[in-house]
Amino acid sequence: MLLLDEATRAALWRRLVEVVESHVEGVRSLPVAPRLDPGGLRAQLERATFETPMDALDALDLAVDGLRRHQVHTPHPRYYGLFNPAPATMSIAADALVAAFNPQIAAWSHSPFAAEVERHLVRAFGARLGYEETDGVFCSGGAEANHSALLAALCTAFPAFGERGLRALESQPVLYVSAEAHHSFLKAARLCGLGTAAVREVAVDAGLRMDVAALRARIAADRKDGQAPFLVVATAGTTGAGAIDPMAAIADVARAERLWLHADAAWGGAAALAPETRAALAGIERADSITIDAHKWLSVPMGAGMLLTRHLQVLERTFRVAAAYMPREADGLDVVDPYAHSMQWSRRFIGLKLFLTLAVAGWEGYARCVRDMAAAGHALRARLQRAGWTAVNETPLPLVCFVDGTHAAGASAEYLARVAASVLASGQAWLSTVTLAGSRPALRACITNHRTSAGDLDGLVDTLAAARTEAIAPVAARP
Repeated sequence: MLLLDEATRAALWRRLVEVVESHVEGVRSLPVAPRLDPGGLRAQLERATFETPMDALDALDLAVDGLRRHQVHTPHPRYYGLFNPAPATMSIAADALVAAFNPQIAAWSHSPFAAEVERHLVRAFGARLGYEETDGVFCSGGAEANHSALLAALCTAFPAFGERGLRALESQPVLYVSAEAHHSFLKAARLCGLGTAAVREVAVDAGLRMDVAALRARIAADRKDGQAPFLVVATAGTTGAGAIDPMAAIADVARAERLWLHADAAWGGAAALAPETRAALAGIERADSITIDAHKWLSVPMGAGMLLTRHLQVLERTFRVAAAYMPREADGLDVVDPYAHSMQWSRRFIGLKLFLTLAVAGWEGYARCVRDMAAAGHALRARLQRAGWTAVNETPLPLVCFVDGTHAAGASAEYLARVAASVLASGQAWLSTVTLAGSRPALRACITNHRTSAGDLDGLVDTLAAARTEAIAPVAARP
């Protein structure tokens, strides 16, 4: 029953292709957000008892119906959410190929094509980001890439750490992130044994960028207190507001203080691919390591993160372990076993979906997409402001945080939550709420979908107008 007969496979593949094409063409007609119904969903799943085998096409249809009815449709052009784009056509084909061929990418000799594709992409993206030489590895996503960078920085600053752990160190290592940085660094510090108290959140300026003077002061205070600074993280496109930390100035501090500089460009790193937005990342080439996620602004399916570094030996020092059972056919060749450069061991061939998409679109195709989405972000900001909403963030990236400027309650968390809930309930769009600088609530709309059109921007503004009317009513009813 695991290998279905040829006729059943042929029917299954036909149905699968029909479903994929139907979804690509028809996703716009679906509600962006589902009606949450855990009871109904669980009842639907009860059809699969696992006691009696299901017909293959019936099982496929069960999954298709569930996915269609019970998920936020992130490929929808009116999804203005959390960096989940519509996947490029070639990336969908790539993931299907990887599932069918199922390459094992721990050892180079088991899938030389897969291993070399990923090395080729690492070098290509490193060059685009300004590295003269690049090592790197594909990851499940930005969280793993950031965790890996933290480990590389620890092993570089404290050579005894890799073998003897934190107890071998004389002082407590500490690292620095902005108050708007991604919370994956807190998790990484916990998982590395540093503890979350080792993460210093540095104040931000009025534009929500890391305050460089505050960074210098915090490092000096920690050194005076006997702590051991080893890493500073500059964010290129914060999750909340798309703020880009001053890369060059932070690089100056890192060099002066002899700290590893990591650039978390999981989302904003794609800005390097278009001349119009490249300048916003000035200085990123001075980072010791960079995170970039292809499954964010580069339009490939989950998950596809990359960790890049300009230090060619650091990943080997950080991750290689001796394992007698690993294949040795490639010994003596000028190659890299992926498991020796990564937290992961056996893993999926992540890079093919980016490779095929880039091969067909080319750098210019990606540049055009980034350029168009950045322009759409500026257009959305202008439309919102004309409709009485007030933007509260500054960024060259396509992300707008805003409040309602038409009445007194328009910036309260309660009111904005009602607006967001109304938008989601309409099924016409998806956006979120965010709290900036720890205390300033706002609505948040981000464009990472290459299919979002001017009409979709107008549709969001119209949906917000209806949501505003609905949200104002409870405020007006109060005594």
